[in-house]
Amino acid sequence: MECNKISIRNFRNIESAEIEFDKGVNILCGENAQGKTNLLEAIHFTSLGKSFRTSHDEEMIRFGEEFCEVSLDFCDSVRRQNITVRMMAGKRKHIEHNKVKVSRVSDIVGAFRTVLFCPEHLSLIKEGPGERRNFLDIALSQLYPMYLKSLQRYNQILKQRNQLIRAAEEDRGTFDATVDLWSAQLAHEAAVIAKYRYRYIKMAEEHVKRFFGEMTGERETPTLVYLGSSKQAPEEYEDIAKTEAAYLELLNTRHDREIGAGSTLWGIHKDDIEILLNDKPARAFASQGQQRSLALSLKLAEGEVCATVCGEKPVFLFDDVFSELDSTRRAYLSGKIGERQVIITTCEPSGIIGGKMIKVENGTFQ
Repeated sequence: MECNKISIRNFRNIESAEIEFDKGVNILCGENAQGKTNLLEAIHFTSLGKSFRTSHDEEMIRFGEEFCEVSLDFCDSVRRQNITVRMMAGKRKHIEHNKVKVSRVSDIVGAFRTVLFCPEHLSLIKEGPGERRNFLDIALSQLYPMYLKSLQRYNQILKQRNQLIRAAEEDRGTFDATVDLWSAQLAHEAAVIAKYRYRYIKMAEEHVKRFFGEMTGERETPTLVYLGSSKQAPEEYEDIAKTEAAYLELLNTRHDREIGAGSTLWGIHKDDIEILLNDKPARAFASQGQQRSLALSLKLAEGEVCATVCGEKPVFLFDDVFSELDSTRRAYLSGKIGERQVIITTCEPSGIIGGKMIKVENGTFQ
C-alpha cells in the first residue's frame, strides 16, 4: 500500500497544499509548530476518519475558515484509489471513496491502512489498559470490517445497559424485565470481539519477540497474554459459545454489584494485554529502555500482522519518534524503515537513512 499524493485546504495551519510522496522514506523536516504533525494528522485522518490528536473535528478547521478538506490519492496491490473528507463546523463530515459518497465514517476504515507511531505510544507498556485496548481496536478495525461492526454494536448495547443500570434504583421493575435481553446481546458481541483480540495477540507475539530480540540481543523474552474480564484461560477465547456463556453468567448473576457501581462491570471494555518480560510484568519490572523497545516492537508487529492478513504492508506514520529514542533504537528503526513506505516528522533528520526530504515552514511544504 502506498500514499501517492495528498491535497489539503484549510486544515489547521495549512491553508493550501499538494504534496507527492516517494514509495520509500519521506522525511518532513522543520522547526516545531510549523505543520509537520498537522500533515501527518491529515493523512491519518483519511485512514480512520478521525484525528489522533483531538475528538473535536472543529479544531482541525483553519482558524477563521468555515471548512477544511483533505483528499488522498493512494494505491493498493489492485488499483489506484482516493478518499476525500470535507468538514464544516457543526455539520457531519462529507466523505467520498473513489468519488462515491459514503454515509458512515466506518465505511472507509480499512481502505487506506496505516500504522501510527508517535511519542505517546512509547508509554503503551506503562499506561493503563485503555491505551492497550485502543491499540487493539485501531489495528483490528483496519483488518476486519466485522470486528469494527461488532465493536460498534457492543458500544451501543453497553451504553443502553449502563443507562438501565443507573435508573435501576428508581425503576427496578423495568431493570428486572429488560436487563437479561441487553446482557445476552452484550455477551454475544463480547465473545466475538474477544476471539479477534486473542488471535491478534497471538499473531503479534511472534513478531514482538523477533523485533525485541533483534534490538536487545535476545537477552530477555517478551510474552503477550490476553486478559479478558470473564477470567477464562486465554486459549478458551477461541470458543465463542464458551466465552458468551461465561460473560452471560457474570452479567446475569451480579446485578446488585453493578447497580451499586452504576455501570457494567464485565465485558471487553475491561480487557487488557499483559506484557511480560521473562515472565514478569513489564509494566512493573522492565526498565524505561526495555519498555520503549517493547512499545516499538508492538508497533512494528502491527505492520507485520497487517501484511500477513491483507497481503500488503501498511503505510507507517512516525511522528517525531526518533528524538525520543536512544542511538541504539534509532539505528535499529532506521534499518527497518527502508522496507516499507514511511512518512516521518523530525526537527533533525541526521541519522535517518535516505529518503525524500520535504521542508516544512509555517504550513508550507517544499
